[in-house]
Order: sequence, then structure tokens, then C-alpha cells
Amino acid sequence: MMHNATAMTESLQSVAPRRLQRNVPLAPFTTLGIGGPAKLFIRAESVDEIRETLSWTAAQNEPLFILGGGSNVLIADEGFDGVVLQIDLRGITVRDEDAEAVTVYVAAGETWDDFVSFAVDRGWAGIECLSGIPGLTGATPIQNVGAYGQDVSETIIRVEVIERDTGRVVTLTNWDCGFGYRQSIFKSSAKDRYVVVGVTFRLRPGGEASIRYPELQTYLDERGVDLHDLRQVREAVIAIRKRKGMVLDPTDPDTRSDGSFFMNPVVTPSQFDALLVRAGTKNVPHFPSGDQIKLSAAWLIEHSGFHKGFTHGNVGLSSKHTLAVINRGGGSAAEVLDLVRMIQGGVREAFGVEIQPEPNFIGF
Repeated sequence: MMHNATAMTESLQSVAPRRLQRNVPLAPFTTLGIGGPAKLFIRAESVDEIRETLSWTAAQNEPLFILGGGSNVLIADEGFDGVVLQIDLRGITVRDEDAEAVTVYVAAGETWDDFVSFAVDRGWAGIECLSGIPGLTGATPIQNVGAYGQDVSETIIRVEVIERDTGRVVTLTNWDCGFGYRQSIFKSSAKDRYVVVGVTFRLRPGGEASIRYPELQTYLDERGVDLHDLRQVREAVIAIRKRKGMVLDPTDPDTRSDGSFFMNPVVTPSQFDALLVRAGTKNVPHFPSGDQIKLSAAWLIEHSGFHKGFTHGNVGLSSKHTLAVINRGGGSAAEVLDLVRMIQGGVREAFGVEIQPEPNFIGF
């Protein structure tokens, strides 16, 4: 009997998922518009479809790449020689609500900005400063997505995942996720261990916006915006992002990007002192980060000879923001890689600081 059960499992694993496609171009699934084809591609709309794909992929010994909204990846020109699994789970469910807090579960395939808009419209505070960020909700805990002084780790209470090896659904607490600056266990100790299927947030009904970013504070002050008016705060964030080319707009090549391509580096006080000597000025933008110091990657790039609108072949830097690497049209991953290495080398030479890319490099 045992032998028959094993044979049945093996035969199931040898049957490819019914919606599997071959040689699917990946560039259209990315905000940068760059990347070759996936050898195999499937869009999963249920937890069972994800499990089935994981099981079949493991049985076939194929490499696996989980694709979300494509807003934080650089895919190689050769594409991905394996299975690309796009998560398309949908649904927003309010689990609990009282005067103090609302708990809401969001499926991984929901567009992040749609959920921010959903929360803001209901007066639920906690994610309003994360308006206008492209991508899917399932990707937000992986990167600990943040902007304008807010991080998703402040409001995430649980992340529901599937273990790739076992197919088990597991619930991780905020603490389990090991959140740090643009960091989580999903990028470090548990990289490639889980597939995120849903995220639970705790937001504040009737709460006021948390404003910690000077540029946003100034913008709101100038317009006399009440911090309880989350819609106006959201509009302000989107307006500032638009000025920097950080809101997707098909008519604007400056937005054909991965958003901020480089993370703000964090250095020790002694490293910062050494940087001040090299910079020859005390006016280096910096912010406290625990007992360390966070620097502005944009400032370092601009002061290393790479100006807004800098071009390298068919790619370059946005004319609105030096942190955004853009595809000017017909750009390749090889050109992006070249440009990134040039910028890293320039910053290293000028300031002795290493700046790291934020996107995931796939297929290299």
C-alpha cells in the first residue's frame, strides 16, 4: 500500500501545473521594463496552486523565482532559466475593529497602493506616508518597505507564509520577521524558505498621520493640512513622489525605474568622521540610526560626479532624482549593471563609503 502511495505522489509531481506557460517575456512584468524570458511561467491565484507549483518545481529540480509586482527587481537579459511563479492571491478582510485599532488581512497579490488608498479612505492611520509605492502587498514585509519616515514593520503584526519545502502554511509574528532598515529574515536567514501569501496590519482608526520627514512636514505646513486628514496627507506624499519621478507614469520615461535603486548607507560615528574629512565640508546630510549614522545615498551619488539625468547608453539616472536608475528606452540589464558599478566605484573613491542596490538581481 505504501509503495502505491509513493508511486501516486511521484506521478502527481510529474504532471505540470495546468496553467504553466513557456518562454514568457518578463520585461513587461517589471517597472524597469528590462529582462529576458522565463523558461517556465505560472500565475497562481490560490494557495493550492502555489503548493502544486512548489511541489512540481522541486520534483523537476527547477530553479524558482517568486515574482510580485516587478517593482524591485533587475532581471538578466538572458531571463530566468527555471520557473517564475507570479503570486495573484486577492482579498482584503477586516478581522477585528474597535475604537483603538483595526486589524486587516491583505492577500499577497493585492496592489500595495490600492490597499493604502483603501485604508486612508476609511481614516485608518499608519501607512499613509507609504502612498504611491508600486508593487504588491506580499513584497512589503520582505523589503520592510519604507518612505517618508514610515516602515511597514510599524504596522505589520503577522505574515502568513507557505514553507517551500513542506507546503505548510505558517504564521510569523512581527518579531519572527526580524525587521531592520530595508531588511527582514526573508532577505537574510530565511531567504528562499517561504512564499508570502498574506499580511495582517494593525492600523489606528481616526488616528493622525505620523510625520517624521522634514520635506513632507514643510509641504503640509505650507498648505495648512490637518494631520487627521489622511487623504490630504496621501495626496501630499504622491505629489512629492511625482516631483521626484517616483510615481509610475507611462508617459514619463523618468518613472521607468525600480524607484530608489540604492539604499541609504549606515556607518559608524568614526566612519562618518573620516567621511567629513574626505568631503571637506560639515554639510553632509545625515540622520541618527540607533548608535550609527544613516547617510543620504542621493547626496553621495550627486557629489561623486553623477548628476540628475546622467546617461549611460540606453539607461541613466532620472532627471528628477539621482537615486532612480531609469530605462530610457531599449535599455538592457547589462547597461544597468555597468552604470551601478560605475556609481558604486565613484562613491567609494570620493567618500570611502559602499552603497548597495535595493532591488533583487535575478538570473545573473
